[in-house]
Amino acid sequence: MPMPLSRRRVLSGTLAAASLAASRPAQAVIILDSTWRAEGGGPNRESAGFRAHEALARQPQFAPVIPLSLDRGETWGNSSATWLGNFGGNAWLLCASHTFVRQDSVFDYVYRAPDGRICQGAQLVRNPNFNGVNHVSGGYDFALVRINGPMQGGGRQPLLYGGNQELDAQAVMVGYGARGIGSVGEDSKFDGANGVKAAATNVIDEVTDAAQPPPRDEDRGNWLSVTLRRESEGAGRLDGLLGSGDSGGSLWVQAAAGWAIAGVNANGGDTYGDRSYFARVSGVRSWLLSNVPGLQFTA
Repeated sequence: MPMPLSRRRVLSGTLAAASLAASRPAQAVIILDSTWRAEGGGPNRESAGFRAHEALARQPQFAPVIPLSLDRGETWGNSSATWLGNFGGNAWLLCASHTFVRQDSVFDYVYRAPDGRICQGAQLVRNPNFNGVNHVSGGYDFALVRINGPMQGGGRQPLLYGGNQELDAQAVMVGYGARGIGSVGEDSKFDGANGVKAAATNVIDEVTDAAQPPPRDEDRGNWLSVTLRRESEGAGRLDGLLGSGDSGGSLWVQAAAGWAIAGVNANGGDTYGDRSYFARVSGVRSWLLSNVPGLQFTA
């Protein structure tokens, strides 16, 4: 029988809190310089180096990841979300709570379904353990969005990961945000076509269990994180981080029953040695099911 994960802090003591407090909203889909060059990136063709990461995002299992727009669909990628399925005639999305600055801001966005149809939001449900302070409650940076009507084109209803074996798992993260490379970070010159998603691989290298009961002013746990390493440090060719505009994008792992959503992008950095942090889906299983009973979990 697998041994349960013990609660592991991203760092230790006050340094962990300081590190997470200094983290900013994640700063783009950041990839390896070497992969970017091999895929055609270079001076005056900066956006050309992301072809392999776009191809990864187009794989059918990641079709549920969708973009949000704050200007009625002129620009896509203000945030990302994941379609969870259609229930009672309406679609539900999984996103990050911090992307909705007030309760009514669910109506500020429009949501592009996997088949391209533009949809309207109807209801926002925030996780009650998220208080907007990253280093305290970022592991609960979850929001559920109910859409007016169903969404089509996402394939079969995606699975969610409910086990405890995320540590050292190979993962794929998907989003619609800005782009960059590890030596530079985010820069608009790397951006591709409007509304085109990209994905990156990485290894989940830190896991924190949920603190019980949740402390008031200390880290409440429930984090997953990945680190952007260089190839010389063991990085895979398609490794990367998620970032701005990728907030709410999903982290997927290969479970026994297939690909499953293990995390939601909350914050992070944008250069080599930085991390992307994800709110951990397995730690909020009961909350998710209490709001959307038809969700499907796997271990």
